[in-house]
This record gives sequence, C-alpha cells and structure tokens, in this order.
Amino acid sequence: MPQQSPLDVPEGDPFGPHNLPYGVFSTASQGRRRIGVRIGGHVLDAGAAATALGSPYAGLLGQPSLNPLLAAGRTAWRDVRRALTAWVTDPGHRPAVEPHLLPLEEVELHLPYEVADYVDFYASEHHATNVGRIFRPDGDALTPNWKHLPIGYHGRAGTIVVSGTDVVRPCGQRKAPSDPAPVFGPSVKLDIEAEVGFVVGAPSELGRSVGLGEFEDHVFGLFLLNDWSARDIQAWEYVPLGPFLGKSFATSVSAWVTPLEALDAARVAPPARDFPLLPYLDDSADDRPGGFDLHITVSINGQEVARPPFASMYWTAAQQLAHMTVNGASLRTGDVYGSGTVSGPETGQRGSLLELTWNGRDAIELADGKRTFLEDGDTVTLTAWAPGADGTRVGLGEVTGRIVGSR
Repeated sequence: MPQQSPLDVPEGDPFGPHNLPYGVFSTASQGRRRIGVRIGGHVLDAGAAATALGSPYAGLLGQPSLNPLLAAGRTAWRDVRRALTAWVTDPGHRPAVEPHLLPLEEVELHLPYEVADYVDFYASEHHATNVGRIFRPDGDALTPNWKHLPIGYHGRAGTIVVSGTDVVRPCGQRKAPSDPAPVFGPSVKLDIEAEVGFVVGAPSELGRSVGLGEFEDHVFGLFLLNDWSARDIQAWEYVPLGPFLGKSFATSVSAWVTPLEALDAARVAPPARDFPLLPYLDDSADDRPGGFDLHITVSINGQEVARPPFASMYWTAAQQLAHMTVNGASLRTGDVYGSGTVSGPETGQRGSLLELTWNGRDAIELADGKRTFLEDGDTVTLTAWAPGADGTRVGLGEVTGRIVGSR
C-alpha cells in the first residue's frame, strides 16, 4: 500500500490548503532562516519549492523574513497565494514539492517579520466597560471619547517576541492607594491580554491618511497576540500619559501569519453603533464587513479559562488603521498593531485576568490551585479558529508563553 503523502491533509484539518499561513523556520541541520507555509502537520520550505518548480516567486519566498513579500503589495500577495495553493493541491506538482516538506516537530519557528512600529488599541466595548467599572465604580464606565475614536497607544517594537519565548516577570514601581509611598520590586499582578494582531505590508506616504477602503491594500494578515500586562506597575504609572513599563517588557505573537484572503468567509459586521461616526471612520455604507468572526480560547497550564469572541469588537481593524494614519502618520512594512483585549458580554468570555478575577477579588480555580494573577511557571496559550468556506475551519497559529521569575 503506497505511503500517504503529507499533502493528503485529513478532512477537517484547520491548516488545510484553504488556510496556508506563513511563517519563518530553521532546522538543526540548516540554521539559516527560511519562509515556510504550514500545511497540516508539516511546513513547506516555500523558497525551495518555488525554485524546484521554476517559479517567478522564488526570490520573494527564498528570504529569511516575510518583509520582502509584505512590501511587494496586494497583487503579489494574491498571486503568490494562488501559486502556493496550486503547488499543494495539484498532484502533478507533488514530485517537486514533497521533498521540501518538513514535520512541524523538526523545525524551529522564529518571529516571521522584522517589526517596524507597534501600536495597541482598546477596541472591545465589553473589556473597556469592565475595566471602567473596576477602576471607576462610581463614575461612567466608558470615557467620553471611547465611542468616537479607537483609543490606542504606541508600544515597544523591540520587545515583540515569538510564541514559545519565556516571559520574565517585570520589576518596577508600584503603589496601592493605601500605601504611603511607592515600592520597587517584581510585579505581583502579572496579567494577559488576549488579542488579535495585524501586520502591515505595503507602506504609506508620510502626510497622507489611509482610508477605510484601503485596509486590504496595506494589511497582509493577522495572528494571535498576547499583550502581557503588569497591572500594579501600570496602575501607578499610567496617569496622565498611559501605558508604559507595565506593558513594554514583552508582547507575544504567533509564529504564523494568516493572510486576510484566507478569512474571506469569516467577515462579519461589527456591533451596531450608538450614533453616527465621523466620515473617516464611518463604515456603515461599506459592502465588505469589517469584522472577523474569530473564536479564541485562553488556557492556563492546559486548562481553558475563557473563550473571547472577536466578532464582538466595537472597532474594526480597518477603522483602527484609518485612525492611526488620519493625522498623516506613515505606515512602514512590518508595522504591527493589536486589537486590544478581546472580551465578550459573558463572564467566561473575558480576555484578561483583570476581568476574570475582577482585579483579584474572585480567584479562578485551576487544577494546580487558585489564581488571581499569574504565578511563576504558569504557561498561557491562546488558540483560535474562524469559519472558512464550505463548512471548513481556518486555524490560527497558537501563541504561548511561560512566566519565569524576575532577574
């Protein structure tokens, strides 16, 4: 009986040929980094396959980073994806393609792009409302500007790390309201933020804004993102300028980038608006829905603690991009921006421990004990899927990180 090909992906596999996310990998025998495309439980060395097939895209795919492909623009993204789909589905290509497939467990995955800038948003109404109720119990949960614009801040690009990288517990100043003075030491309220990240491909010109309709011309794909947060450091430092050291120590991203084109069937309309938006943010007449129906699962030490629904996000990625550039700020290839914590209306849909434990008031039960915030040794994993065409599921690459003690 002939041996089954790695290209014969079982029906229902969320990483079948309908998905084909991009990453960067190396092997023990060949240390150089190469672009890989995930197909089932294997990684296709995309550059080697392109060379073997005499493809005109061998130059773009034979790189140690996704950045040249990102910079090539939307037409190239579409054409390369069509070529890759043909390579893994057409039986005639198998003799050239199969030698360049490697089992996932035999490769090391790396940060797939060189990060230019990093922006993080605050786009979930449920998350923002919960945070407002925790910290302003006697005031309005949402600030007056929240439903007029996507609130965000500029983060630290140099501390974006790939999934699997240990996260060192940060040190800093903290001061509880009852403390007479601040103290310095390791954070005791280390938290997660389950988010979705977007990576920019085609840059834009300084001084020119990017409109809602240009989102797919500039954004290459999306991935899971965990914006680790030291809540005690953040609470003491953030007034009046916002997040700083409580966020900048680490942000974990998936090793796999799912191209937007793979998520066509997952497009959904965002929640209804309470009132009209300013024209540059008004997507009410758009033919193409701006939301994505992503189903996220948050696990700590292998135990599920939440299922945040991305479809509930008030602000879309296109609106975030439009707002980020409306003042003329330019985009660069490799820019990353995060959605902000994804939380739904139900308790089990909250994407942070701050909300799940109501700032430490209500511990959650794990098999190895109770938690209010993260302990050293804890491993947090985010996974997700989206509906695909014809009843398929599109898997997003997981993002995981283990907390290690402060140094």
